[in-house]
Amino acid sequence: MVFYDLLQEADFEVYLVNARYTKSLPGRKSDVQESQWLMKLPTYGLLPNSFRPPQEIRWLRSYWRQRQNHVRSAASCIHRMDKVLTEMNVRLSSAVTDLSGATGLAIIQAIIDGERDPHELAAYRDRRVKATQEEIARQLHGNWPEDLLFRLKQELQAYRFWQTLMAECDQELAKLLRAFPDRSAGVALPEEARKNRRKKKRGILRNSICGSCST
Repeated sequence: MVFYDLLQEADFEVYLVNARYTKSLPGRKSDVQESQWLMKLPTYGLLPNSFRPPQEIRWLRSYWRQRQNHVRSAASCIHRMDKVLTEMNVRLSSAVTDLSGATGLAIIQAIIDGERDPHELAAYRDRRVKATQEEIARQLHGNWPEDLLFRLKQELQAYRFWQTLMAECDQELAKLLRAFPDRSAGVALPEEARKNRRKKKRGILRNSICGSCST
């Protein structure tokens, strides 16, 4: 696509054509004659121009795809942290649905920092978690070998690293979106529609993380 962009910058009208269309048409097949044949086909309307989004949309798509890569990498870290905890005989995921939530990360950090008492660890429970502090404590009686603690520490560091990169992508996306023209004509999005869109976005993110964890 670099050649395409260079030609466009030089004010050429460039056609991006699917190669499948050229193969299905009869014509001469030597290199020179085929190039001449390909030059004629657009004038006959036989090679339609493929749609290519504007540069701003391509940038937006590139940032978003990069962010999705980071989401998958962060989800893999969560999956590996759960695996390490299971090897320690710690069943935190049985009491806390989301290890990447406030309670899960706080307990994992406390384990890395040296806390071993189940009730002290369960005290990091966020009030929004359905499981009681006692229910969480019952899942935190484990073994603490040094190699598993080392792996757990590195996976937590890696998870936070990917979160940092996701935040950088969010900044670039926000910057790019601010440059787009406002076509709302001053009309605010209805509150109900905003709620539905937020729920849908959370559902997509949750499915992305769960799908990555299952692989």
